[in-house]
Amino acid sequence: MSSAAEREPIIRVEDLVAGYGDRTIFDGVSFEVLRGEVFVILGGSGSGKSTLLKVMIGLLRPWRGKVWIQGRDVTSDDPEERAKILRGIGVMYQQGALFGSMTLLENVRLPLEELTDLPDEAMDRIAASKLKLVGLEGFEDYYPSDISGGMRKRAAIARAMALDPAILFLDEPSAGLDPITSAELDDTILLLRDTLGITFVVVSHELASIEKIADRVLMLDKDTRGVAAIGTPEYLRDHCEIEWVRRFFRRESRPEAAA
Repeated sequence: MSSAAEREPIIRVEDLVAGYGDRTIFDGVSFEVLRGEVFVILGGSGSGKSTLLKVMIGLLRPWRGKVWIQGRDVTSDDPEERAKILRGIGVMYQQGALFGSMTLLENVRLPLEELTDLPDEAMDRIAASKLKLVGLEGFEDYYPSDISGGMRKRAAIARAMALDPAILFLDEPSAGLDPITSAELDDTILLLRDTLGITFVVVSHELASIEKIADRVLMLDKDTRGVAAIGTPEYLRDHCEIEWVRRFFRRESRPEAAA
């Protein structure tokens, strides 16, 4: 994979402000995601990780600011423009959101049924190929209840890839998984990045996973309602000028918490 200096931004977030009711969650958030990187959004409870993800995928309108994905404005009022943007991304929600009454093959081909005019045989081939990419070849006829939590997460990633998106957004992919299963899922993410060039935006708080998969990490700060720091996991752990960020990555409590 090329160095960060050689890659252009695929996502630009500019001066983003968002909240609910009269409560501001974050204010003035700006950053870029580079093409082909695994970009992790991290922060404590209430810092705005999930809210930021919702804004980036068009589920929540910001109070101010812009999100550009591949040069298109996610915050646009034009429904056709938004539809074009959303065709170029895939989303895996925290619980996987697979339909229990459908087989894995049926789950993965659902976006193809809704958004393409492909014949059934072609949709089946594409869905099967996506399952194979995430290591689920031979499980096409299984139902979500028949497989493990880690396999359900991988099936959800396969469904998110159904339309060959350039970007995948993953919401807490390792949540609820044991360490071995989580590591296997991390390997799947890295494989898809390295072989297909997919850009990943991952919301996570699992440090072991973050240290393994992240090219860069954006850390949100609940107190300032903004970005505390951004950089590689190694930089944030060893060189970040903000002490509590270094402590976080070293798994050390804040001084006031230890008192």
